[in-house]
Amino acid sequence: MTKKQSWTIFWLLFALYMFDYMDRMIIVSLFPYLQQDMGLSDAQCGLLMSSVYWSILIFSFPVSILVDRWSRTKSISFMAAFWSMATLACAFTKNFAQLLITRTAIGVGEAGYAPGGTAMLSANFPKEKRARILGFWNASIPLGSALGIGIGGFVAHNFGWRHAFGLVAVPGLVIAIIFYFVKDYKTIQLTKKEKTGQETKMQFADMAGQFTHNKTLIFNNIAFALNVFITTSLLTWLPTYFHRFNNLAMDKASMKASSIMVLAIIGAPLGGLLSDLWMKKQENARLLFPALTSILTGILLFIAFAFLQGSLQYIVLLFIGITAVAFVPSGVAVTQDVVHPGLCAVSLSLNIIIQHLLGSSLAPIVIGKLSDTYGLDKALTILPLFAFLAGTLLFIGSFYYKKDLYEGDF
Repeated sequence: MTKKQSWTIFWLLFALYMFDYMDRMIIVSLFPYLQQDMGLSDAQCGLLMSSVYWSILIFSFPVSILVDRWSRTKSISFMAAFWSMATLACAFTKNFAQLLITRTAIGVGEAGYAPGGTAMLSANFPKEKRARILGFWNASIPLGSALGIGIGGFVAHNFGWRHAFGLVAVPGLVIAIIFYFVKDYKTIQLTKKEKTGQETKMQFADMAGQFTHNKTLIFNNIAFALNVFITTSLLTWLPTYFHRFNNLAMDKASMKASSIMVLAIIGAPLGGLLSDLWMKKQENARLLFPALTSILTGILLFIAFAFLQGSLQYIVLLFIGITAVAFVPSGVAVTQDVVHPGLCAVSLSLNIIIQHLLGSSLAPIVIGKLSDTYGLDKALTILPLFAFLAGTLLFIGSFYYKKDLYEGDF
């Protein structure tokens, strides 16, 4: 595949990931309107976010196997069309139960996109550039989140919350159709090299061993989930936090939260670039770097929510917008570095299952429940603990990276 073709695929994947997160996150700017129309609690609002991640959790692994063994391009195209239609359906819901069902359907469509996209990028770009390419790709997450939340708050405030869902659904559907015609890469055979030097077909036990005996993956994936708990909590609840505690109208509160989230466009690529540069001197930098940024994020979170309010708090939160996502490209790259190339989508799928099980599926509803009981400002003070634990686990995992590194080629 030519360099031009590789970058064309990159930008299509970037656009789809951006629309993915626009569709996923737009609802957080609609919470006050839904609470007014449907009488929802914070916990129920959190459930509307958690339901997306639960369906991703359930369907991610089987869909990723389909992606690795069938067609990445067609799988991604079908999934993007499905989540776009599910987002459109949210606009026509009449009660909480219907909205919960359509939100869950969004997660079904999104289940295999990240594994499929990561596998395609890992195959189309050299290994030494992997973290920075994935960092640039993952910059679409905060961009899509910021656009979804900002646009959602503005449209809901001026035209009604139902119009917000319809507006963000259409672009993803268009890109999904285009991606159907993108050239795929050849399916990689699952083989292993015997002591004799011969290649033999990899059995299920061999594939399972790639994950169960890999300490680097275990520490990386758990730490990833802890950091995702933090980012999902901020994405979900910052607009409502500013609405309640800064006395801002929801359109202005959404824009203020978006201005923090959009800075992750700097944090994700910068994290990938710096970890790749450090890796030239320190082989396990892809775990050491996110360990440091996780600790830094924990310190900033503690300062922001324990001691500050108003403009000073906002300034610190702007820095957190950069540091809180710096772990992503390194963490994703590690899931590709230490497994057989034919299991790349499955490896990231395992990461996604763990991050949703322990992180993103719990964060909205846990913070929402704590908010109902103690107040949203108190609920957010638990986040530094997750950052400190993530940093510790990544540091421990760095000692196993060299041993677990997969030496084969794509």
